[in-house]
Amino acid sequence: MKQLINQNSWKRKDHFQFFSKFEEPFFGVTINIDCTLAYQQAKAKGNSFFLYYLYRALKAANAIENFRYRIIDKEVYLFDQINASATINRPDETFGFSYIDYDKNEELFIKNAKEEIVRVQQSTGLIPAGSGENVIHFSAVPWLDFTSLSHARSFTFPDSCTKISFGKVTESNGKKLMSVSIHAHHGLMDGFHIGLFAEKFQELMNEI
Repeated sequence: MKQLINQNSWKRKDHFQFFSKFEEPFFGVTINIDCTLAYQQAKAKGNSFFLYYLYRALKAANAIENFRYRIIDKEVYLFDQINASATINRPDETFGFSYIDYDKNEELFIKNAKEEIVRVQQSTGLIPAGSGENVIHFSAVPWLDFTSLSHARSFTFPDSCTKISFGKVTESNGKKLMSVSIHAHHGLMDGFHIGLFAEKFQELMNEI
């Protein structure tokens, strides 16, 4: 479900109109997330660490209204729920795009995600079976401890989906750290909202 935003009364009207005229309206930042406790919890539960942090990143994004805005035919909509389209690595060193619905029930989310991962790994196609505007494009780059990241984009294709990438887990002073890159449409959000996401994501990663 989605709700049309009345741009005339929307507090981001000027920001949206300004940045939507840019050839590249996306901006990005890279942050470090302390995943010491999250890694321990995932291993203790016998869960995939990737799915453990993917669920928490999606939960954090759904908690922030600006992460649920999308642009469709030059109109802004607020979706009730944002889902995941994540890159899934295959044994042949290629990858495919997955589509995973968000579910407040973590066990159900992980169950569905595992089924989707198997489907993608056993396929040869790139595009997921189902998708839409209400997704975040997730990717994992576990081989690199990156400090910045850019994305391949077609400037002629209208895109307003947030993009979140996860880097290599490193250790420093007894802590496990992971770089996380967030790219978002500046007409829909600012650094303040990414700050809210970073705070919420870290809070969820610290849960015991």
